[in-house]
Amino acid sequence: MKIKYLLVIFICFVGKLFSQVPPTFGNEIPVTINGLTFDAMEPALSADGNALFFNSLNDGVATSLYYAGKVNDSTFNLIGLVPIVNQTVTPRLDAVASLDSLNNFYWVSARDYPTNMDNLHRIRFLTTGYTNYGRVHGDFHIYLPGYIIMDASTSFDGNLMIYCNARFGVCLNNMPCEASMGIAQKINDSTFNKLPNTSVLMAAINDTVNYIVYAPHLSKDGLELYYTRLLKNGIQSEIMVSVRSTTNSVFGTPTVLVTAPAFLPEGPVLSSDMQKLYYHKKNVNVFKLFMRYRNTVTNLNDKDVIYGNVIFPNPVESELQIKLPLVVESCKVEIYNSIGQIVFNASEQQKQKIDVSFMCNGLYTIIIKQNNRIYKEKFIKK
Repeated sequence: MKIKYLLVIFICFVGKLFSQVPPTFGNEIPVTINGLTFDAMEPALSADGNALFFNSLNDGVATSLYYAGKVNDSTFNLIGLVPIVNQTVTPRLDAVASLDSLNNFYWVSARDYPTNMDNLHRIRFLTTGYTNYGRVHGDFHIYLPGYIIMDASTSFDGNLMIYCNARFGVCLNNMPCEASMGIAQKINDSTFNKLPNTSVLMAAINDTVNYIVYAPHLSKDGLELYYTRLLKNGIQSEIMVSVRSTTNSVFGTPTVLVTAPAFLPEGPVLSSDMQKLYYHKKNVNVFKLFMRYRNTVTNLNDKDVIYGNVIFPNPVESELQIKLPLVVESCKVEIYNSIGQIVFNASEQQKQKIDVSFMCNGLYTIIIKQNNRIYKEKFIKK
């Protein structure tokens, strides 16, 4: 009995030791979409990050899906309407895009609702043309008056769908009266069915007594679930994240990422490299997109680190030189900016010089690992 008790304690200790740590993100950066003159909401990214998808104002009058091409992380050029997927009649609502790594494109639409209550749609874009155009079916739909799939997001590999069942009625600010989320697994191109344990996996997130939860997004590794929550009978939303240690584990207690004074931050989506978080919020009278860089945790133990005197010049303008005791051995080099984003990473650095001319002016941290030694130093790029 004593052995069994000690084993339980050990398992709990190990579980806590290796549990996933909630991510944090740096300062908010406005996203510029050149050529855009109207609202941008519900961002989504292609797997390679080169295409940004979003919908216009989510008013159900002329809501349509658009896309833009990447210039840099916070700047895109508007291309236009997403082909095929938008209705041309008014009123209309085509919104909340989501893509997997195989270019399967999903979105929600109010067309023919409530005559046809399967309101989640799909298409797969090919190099030339498209295929698999139609509705998404499955047992995650609720066929009762007022219920609709408010949002849905595919996993990166396309095998899972995180969905939001919302019930609309006579409620505050035309928001859903209630909403909860679940996980469905892909059966074929047209069908997803709920995981048998979806209610257990999502128990910490679906606080339907206090909140309306919606706009889910699953990270590429399946360990982080981003979403929006709104206090019932309230008007201020928050962007949340819940993490888990394995893809079979339950999601843990959620933490707040974006909240007041931002007004109506919603629709979080994480880039496939898991370094950039995009979302929308209301800016005066228009909804616009914003982003934040992930803060990177280096997990260095101070007692194992040697500080200073391994790089020069400092400050530096264009070329940073490394001076290490073992000049003939390669080293691993990482450079982080002031908000924790990694801007340089070389696992087998042979040269003793690093070109930093592409970096913006500011404060950086360089970490060099060589022959079981770790060197850490701050430097200024001017």
